[in-house]
Amino acid sequence: MGWHHYDPDRRRLILTTHVQPGARRTEITGEHGGALKIKIAAPAAEQKANAALIEFLHNLLGVAKSAVAIRHGAKSRRKVVEIAGGPDLAARLEKLSR
Repeated sequence: MGWHHYDPDRRRLILTTHVQPGARRTEITGEHGGALKIKIAAPAAEQKANAALIEFLHNLLGVAKSAVAIRHGAKSRRKVVEIAGGPDLAARLEKLSR
């Protein structure tokens, strides 16, 4: 999939996401322009959508909240997110995003 890759040296899953804040519910809705589209049920104001995105991914993948970080795009819809963990993260996320 073009929206993620795993860096084995750093043990990080790197995701490219397209986030839609202010949605009715938080969910993965598929692919959008080479990114994983995630609807977030929080407003974009005051970084609430970013916090909700981190919370969603940490719960979805069963990793510590501190393992999820937005590396680029904190103020835009297109974000690069890094998740610390083993190589199985990519397979788990692909399975959950279908």
